[in-house]
Amino acid sequence: MGWIYRNCLRALLFLQESESAHNRVIMGLSCASRMPFLPTLTDAIYGAPDLPVQFGGLKFPNPIGLAAGMDKHASAVPMWERLGFGFVELGAVTRYGQPGNESPRMFRAIEDQALVNRMGFNNPGTKSIAKALQYWRDRDLWPTHPIGINLGKSKVTPNEEAAEDYAFSFKALQNLADFFVVNVSSPNTPNLRELQDKDALNKILKTLREVNPNKALLIKIAPDLTNEAIDDVLELAINHSLAGIVATNTTITRPESDNMQCRNTYAEDGGLSGVPLRKRSTQIIAHIHNHTKGKLPIIGVGGIFTADDAWEKIAAGASLLQVYTGLVYEGPSIAGNIVRGLKARMEHEGVRRLSDLRGTTANQVCL
Repeated sequence: MGWIYRNCLRALLFLQESESAHNRVIMGLSCASRMPFLPTLTDAIYGAPDLPVQFGGLKFPNPIGLAAGMDKHASAVPMWERLGFGFVELGAVTRYGQPGNESPRMFRAIEDQALVNRMGFNNPGTKSIAKALQYWRDRDLWPTHPIGINLGKSKVTPNEEAAEDYAFSFKALQNLADFFVVNVSSPNTPNLRELQDKDALNKILKTLREVNPNKALLIKIAPDLTNEAIDDVLELAINHSLAGIVATNTTITRPESDNMQCRNTYAEDGGLSGVPLRKRSTQIIAHIHNHTKGKLPIIGVGGIFTADDAWEKIAAGASLLQVYTGLVYEGPSIAGNIVRGLKARMEHEGVRRLSDLRGTTANQVCL
């Protein structure tokens, strides 16, 4: 099925403007979620075998998750499990609904298998997301895998009031998700990355812990941080007993390219994801693993397209993984293909559990 997507369906989708194609796919999945037999059929075609992982006190059927930004409105919650994903991170969600940045705001760099986006946390707001999630739960369409929510700051909220903004969403949604990710690293909201500063982030985490001291909470960091800034975040994560780190968000750096279409895309403002981010995100994962001696769990994100990419991230120190751009380029079979590929390689190399692989190459990866 992956071959059919890459060689036929993807070409049709790529004829459309990037965000328009994205929205049509999500709308289709949302409709499919409500139709008898379609979810079951989807599972039969795209489902993944079990490859269980424990993380943050939660059980995951496999380590491949959907990254935040794909299902911003919680529109297709039941379908991600049917597509083989072991978990999903919805959002980003902000306290107040907001349209995001002006369109066009999502661009493909096709030869490099990359995307540039400057979406700007477009979402209907916390109260609307809560209603959407309750809709799925009330109709017994809630997935069996863990659900995460990415928390963003409303654009209208000044950084000085960021802690209260995050806390509002966290409190309203705390019973509708299994874990939450504090997003202070998107490059597409003005001055948001200033909240990665130690004092600002400490205030946010302290406020969230006062709301709920037990819910699994993570921080998503930027790949553009210095080593010292990363270490400051890690210190806070440990001090506030966080469940882990999501590494990494998109980058504002750009690779060299001889391809005109890619160069035009890279000239756009926004965060870059996909293959060009792969090496840097792996380096940061290894740094986190080494710096914390493997005591702080990591969700690895950035340039994961294949089972070999996933293996590399886990060997660097990740416990779980997320895909976004890989789904755009590889299609709906990506999660199942990666899980099956991991299981095959584990059998070939005599690795009994993914935890035995985790961090085995971290000392060899230089930051």
